[in-house]
Amino acid sequence: MAIQQTVRPPLPHVERPISDPPRPQRSRRRVASDYGLMGVALLAGPANVIMELSRPGVGHGVTESRVESGRIDRHPIKRARTTFTYIAVANAGTDAQKAAFRRAVNRAHAQVYSTPDSPVSYNAFDPELQLWVAACIYKGGVDIYRTFVGEIPEEDADRLYREGMSIGTTLQVPPELWPPDRAAFDRYWQESLDKVHIDDTVREFLYPIAVSRIRGVRLPRAIQQRMESFNLLITTGFLPQRFRDEMGLSWDATRQRRFDRLMSVFGAVNRKLPRMLRQFPFNLMLWDLDRRIKTGRPLV
Repeated sequence: MAIQQTVRPPLPHVERPISDPPRPQRSRRRVASDYGLMGVALLAGPANVIMELSRPGVGHGVTESRVESGRIDRHPIKRARTTFTYIAVANAGTDAQKAAFRRAVNRAHAQVYSTPDSPVSYNAFDPELQLWVAACIYKGGVDIYRTFVGEIPEEDADRLYREGMSIGTTLQVPPELWPPDRAAFDRYWQESLDKVHIDDTVREFLYPIAVSRIRGVRLPRAIQQRMESFNLLITTGFLPQRFRDEMGLSWDATRQRRFDRLMSVFGAVNRKLPRMLRQFPFNLMLWDLDRRIKTGRPLV
């Protein structure tokens, strides 16, 4: 009697734990020297913003922000520059660049705190909320690398995790708050999912980000709809199911296959690019940061 076995597709990268062992590959690649600084990572940017703002303290802190110049809904290009610079500095910045950027962020964060009318209590200097933001960025970085480059060898994964602590410490996260190893990070992540909740206010704020809609920019309706549908596929594909559910975004096996094929194409192109183009715009952001420091211009 033949025994039929159900062959299940592999778990999508966004659902894999950080400590998940490397999957078999046709050829083993060395970890890229520009790990964390690939421009193709920008495709996952909207999804990471959604993950960060899924904690009510972060979500309402952003939607109610008094820092007019830094609001992503009103100044998306400027906010994107600040975010890209932060990631570049955290991954490859000098101690002087990190210190300068931290001071600038601290000045902006000093204006972000809840009021008696806020639905939740929050403060931008809350290290727990800062840890959550840093954890989202770190996990997103691992998902991006697995998607566009390949598996991370065990001997490199622990080192990269330790280096990833700078994503948090570049802000206000004390080093001792960063989970000590990848297994501890996975436990922290699972426990933190219980604190995720996106209400109607934050969801309405996030949807234009999910489809990469820029305020004040309108294209012919048919083109706008096609672009937003394409952008939403990418954003939803980079979200773990827990966050899709909070946003009310549909996903199924057909969409997953489309997403996987699309990412394979982007990954193949990314691997062929020369280093300078592969790192754009993060390399430009580091250059721009130095220029702003020297000329006394605002960093955020």
